[in-house]
Amino acid sequence: MTATPPAPGDGLVRVGAIVFIVGAVATLVTVAPLFLGTEPFPPIAYAVCMLMGVGFLIAAAGVLRSIAAQRRQARSAL
Repeated sequence: MTATPPAPGDGLVRVGAIVFIVGAVATLVTVAPLFLGTEPFPPIAYAVCMLMGVGFLIAAAGVLRSIAAQRRQARSAL
């Protein structure tokens, strides 16, 4: 079995997915007190929820970087 080398942007997609998941979990934890009727979390907890968007942007940058590398490779093959 031959391992393929990681393409440009693969690392960004992985990191973006991890950051997105952390933000998604933080969102679930932050919204839970609203349904449970308990005391809401401090505002910093809501700021952590923004990691969902940040993770999405990081992953999108990785996808765009991968696309650019594939275009360069296709042009050099011609």
